[in-house]
Parts: sequence; structure tokens; C-alpha cells
Amino acid sequence: MNDKIELLAPAGDMECLDSALNFGADAVYLAGTKFGMRTASKNFTPEQLKEAVEKAHQKGTKVHVTCNILPRNNEIDLLPEFLTNVQECGVDALIIADLGVMSLAAKYAPKVQRHVSTQAGVVNYLAAKTLYDMGASRVVLARELPLEEIADIRARIPKELEIETFVHGSMCVSFSGRCLISNYMTGRDANRGDCAQPCRWKYHLYEEHREGQFFPVEETGEGTFLYNSRDLCMIDHIPELVKAGINSLKIEGRAKSAYYVSVVTNAYRHAIDEYYEKGEQPLSPWIREELEKVSHREYNTGFFFGGEPGQTTDNGGYIRHYDVVAVCDEYKNNTAYLTQRNRFFSGDRLDVLPPQGEPFEVIVDCMQNEKGELIEVAPHAMQKVIMPSNVPIPAGSVLRKARS
Repeated sequence: MNDKIELLAPAGDMECLDSALNFGADAVYLAGTKFGMRTASKNFTPEQLKEAVEKAHQKGTKVHVTCNILPRNNEIDLLPEFLTNVQECGVDALIIADLGVMSLAAKYAPKVQRHVSTQAGVVNYLAAKTLYDMGASRVVLARELPLEEIADIRARIPKELEIETFVHGSMCVSFSGRCLISNYMTGRDANRGDCAQPCRWKYHLYEEHREGQFFPVEETGEGTFLYNSRDLCMIDHIPELVKAGINSLKIEGRAKSAYYVSVVTNAYRHAIDEYYEKGEQPLSPWIREELEKVSHREYNTGFFFGGEPGQTTDNGGYIRHYDVVAVCDEYKNNTAYLTQRNRFFSGDRLDVLPPQGEPFEVIVDCMQNEKGELIEVAPHAMQKVIMPSNVPIPAGSVLRKARS
């Protein structure tokens, strides 16, 4: 078990994996094409999983594979092959919610650590210790626990049993992700990775004798949002998380973009490093500001400090101040070679997030297409753009543009 707290980042596909590795994750969690809780993500085929593990291990980064759906009878016979392959690929840990899957993992992937998913709803030391006795090396605690209870659990369990908690990203209106709203509304099972997120939809009252006439539960210009959880953000509270005895800080977001993974991983990497270098000093302002540059709902500290985070009742959309416009593939001879992601223009002021160090700004004085022809705008997705720049833009940097 490392003395320094682990930063665990999501990877919904290979591009997200590369982002997590480039921006400082100590470990990544991802899924195969079966048994993971995010069917909307591209996820990883057996061949891609092997490649992902090799990439990560070359950088000293661990790979945790989610096997955290609640499997039905007809899926049990498929698990041995999946678990055997996970071990053959060199995966470091499995994230498991089901006790039956725990027993199969011990049999078919004995060299792979077993982490108990937040879906298991662990909220006390006895449950944690019982799972440890069953072979778990880590428990991902329920998201509803305050820090003082987490510290109490830490004090009462074996020191070898690690604790992981979510510290950033989407929160769920249900208990640790166990929800049936999606099943009722759409027939898509949230406990099998298919959540349609109906908790984010607008809702109105409907009176049976007034067909077609809807009444908002709360009068606002945007509608009414009954179950719309805020987003979790603990970037300002790294010292408290460390003192509580947590071993791993987990960023939510396997269904989110590589840009999201880059920005949030980078912010928490710097926040953690600052704490270990400087102690309990105020966080550098730019780190906190980075989290305003990704799409998010209103931020909150969740249940960590007691109480209940509440819902965002006046809107269901995201706050979005920036768009990613390009990624730097290479920088040489005072020239950046970019791949376009969103339209940008000659003369634009762009915000650059490098894989190491603080963000900085550059102005697009001019740019060329692949043929070396001057262009005023880069309008095509994945277009190659050549941009002279006296300011070095490291490969892997993300270029963003503030929304007007």
C-alpha cells in the first residue's frame, strides 16, 4: 500500500486512457465489453484490454477492470472466460459488486486483486472487514458516508484493507447507484450499465381531468427537476481526505470525454502533489479554476461533511464555459501540429492545458492546412492544422477556447 494517496481516473475508451496516463493518474478503471456498468462507453475488447494494460504499466499506472453489474443466471457461465482473460492481460484489480462474482474471481483470476464496488453499499467497518475476510483487498465505500464515519471505518479495519472513495463527478439520486427509475421509465436497467438518466428530466404534475394540461411542481423558466443531483467536487479538501485514511481518490466519468478526463485528472494530480509538497496551504487558484473549464452541474461536497447535497431544481443542463478546439500532436521548430476538435479561427485566443505544468494562453496569429496553405478557419473535425507558435506547446496538450 503506497504512503501517498492514489489518484484513480476513468477511461471509457483508448483516447480517455491516453488522457488519464498523460495527465498523471496513478491508476485507471475501465471495462471490457461485458459486465461493466457503462454500456454507453466504447469500452475495451479483449485485444484492446491487453494493449491498455501494456500502455499503463509502461508508465507505472495500474489498471482496474469493472465487473460490477449484477449478473443474471444466464450470464454466470460467461464469467469464467472473462475473468481468465482479465488475469492473462495482467490487470491489477477487478471491481466487483456481486458476492457470486467475488467467488468466481477468486477461482478464475486468483492473481488479480478484488475491489468491492460502491454498488455493494458498504457503510460500516463490519461489512468492510467481512469482505476482507472473503478476499477483498479494497472497498469502494458508499457515496453517502461523511468523512468522520470513513475515518472510523479506517480505524476499525485491518490496515491492509484499502479504502477508495469517489471525490469528483456526477452523483446519483439513489443509494450508491442502485436505482430503478430508469427501469420504470424506459425499461433500461441502471444496475446493468444502461441508465437513461431520467432523474435529469423535466417533470410536471398532470391532472387526470385536464388532458394535455401540465402543471409545474415548481414554477421556473426552465421547468422542474425533482431528482437532479449536483456534481461532486472535493478538490479543496485533499488534506481532510488524506487524514481520514482514504487510500484512493476516484474520479467519476467512464461515459465522459477525453477532454474531461484530461482536465479533471490534471487538476487533482496537482492538488494532491501540492498537499504533499506544501502541506495544508491554500490551493493554487488555477487548479480550482480548471474544473470550471469542463462541462459540469453545480458543484457540491456531497455527503462528506454531513447533511445531504440536495438537487439542482432550476435546470437539468450542464454549465459549460469552454470548448476544446484542438489537441497538439507534435511541436517542433516553433510550430505546433494540431488535430482539430471544434471550429476555431485565425486571431483566436486559446487556452492551452499541457500534460505537465500550469495552463497558458496563445494567440493564433496564422495557421495552415496539411498542404501548407494559409487558412482563416479550421472548420472540419479531425482536420490537421499547422500553427506557428513561439510559445512551446507540448505534445498531448489540449487547446481550448472560452465561450463568448
